Amino acid sequence: MTSTIFPSLCFFITLYLFSLMQVFSSAFTVNLIHRDSPRSPLYDPATSHYDRLNDAFHRSITRLDYFKHEAPLVPTGGEYLMNISMGSPPIQILGIADTGSDLTWTQCKPCDECYYQKPPMFDPIKSSSYNNLTCDSKFCHALSSNERACLQDQNICEYTYTYGDQSVTEGFLATEKFSLSPGHSHTLVFGCGHDNEGTFDEAGSGIIGIGGGVLSLISQLGSSINGQFAYCLVPTVTETSSSNITSKITFGSDSVISGSCVVTTPLVEKDPATYYYVTLEAITVGNKRLDYYNNSSKNDCVHSNIHPGNMIVDSGTTLTFLNSGIFNRVLSILEEAIDAEPVKDPEGLFKFCFRDKKGVDLPVVIAHFTGADLKLQPLNTFAQVQDGLVCFTMMPSEDLAIFGNLSQMNFVVAYDLEKKSVSFLPTDCTKY
Repeated sequence: MTSTIFPSLCFFITLYLFSLMQVFSSAFTVNLIHRDSPRSPLYDPATSHYDRLNDAFHRSITRLDYFKHEAPLVPTGGEYLMNISMGSPPIQILGIADTGSDLTWTQCKPCDECYYQKPPMFDPIKSSSYNNLTCDSKFCHALSSNERACLQDQNICEYTYTYGDQSVTEGFLATEKFSLSPGHSHTLVFGCGHDNEGTFDEAGSGIIGIGGGVLSLISQLGSSINGQFAYCLVPTVTETSSSNITSKITFGSDSVISGSCVVTTPLVEKDPATYYYVTLEAITVGNKRLDYYNNSSKNDCVHSNIHPGNMIVDSGTTLTFLNSGIFNRVLSILEEAIDAEPVKDPEGLFKFCFRDKKGVDLPVVIAHFTGADLKLQPLNTFAQVQDGLVCFTMMPSEDLAIFGNLSQMNFVVAYDLEKKSVSFLPTDCTKY
């Protein structure tokens, strides 16, 4: 059948709704606003839809490079904006929510050297609930040895976070009251950044880490959300489609999904704990199943075993990256299965593109995770990158494999960090 192709870009996140589900358990839901939609503070009407689309694809390549170097990710490419309040009395801050890092930080007065930000800057002196952490605190030692230092004369924990493009934030590790919704607050550990330089965007005042490590927002909320959160990403808006429907992310009991259509795969514990690792065992294209090997020897009959945790699920990366060995086999099958003349990608990014003048039948791709067979529709695996030009949006990688957000469109993706699992439910995310 002929399918409509929706490209994937990045998203912004802004706090939407909080509901108290029971006395000791809370849940709240958040809007996800597309990075390049007219509702986004970074929307540039001077650029075309396809320009913004290709920019997003190239940001995926950059983000992959940062993952390879196992450094915190630069907040450009796969970001969300999260609007929360902090301090006593509270002030609103706008932070980039990042699935690829843990530390939450915001720019603080006095700023030795800071980038320009539009939102008001946090002043810890004016907050009665602000407290610096000591050098021997548990959270100070949750930082790596090259990320922490001690202001000895005051016994204050200092942090330094350097990102993949050499952007940096430095300051004090502290606790503060954060309000994630009206009438509901948590005391959380964060970085009070007094020296922040690099490619941070003026729309935000810092980063909110929602990875899996000890310092992340998810881990610190812990029992209050039962280690549970889920998101549902709508197919990316195009120039002709409505921009009023937003994606959602939910924390707590409302994020639990069930039913016969839900598939669940284990999360694998690996270093660094920030990332959400799963195990991809095979890929089916049409009716041909291909086992996923991490490496292939020169002898095509000899392969290594599948390594647990060989892929990262990342909502902040647009494209999906596969081990180059299986990618090449997938590509061969696609070229045979799709009745269209291949065309070289004019941007030089994608490995397989074709002209779609009359509506080409596109195959379903199934990602076989441990215990979970995830059927990916064409909107998850192909994108129209120019008028009439369609490309396969999985890419080869010699190192890290990433299950990107285009592959996650129109699924509820639910994480349970207590059960150490991630589940998928096919859903029309415009109605989630």
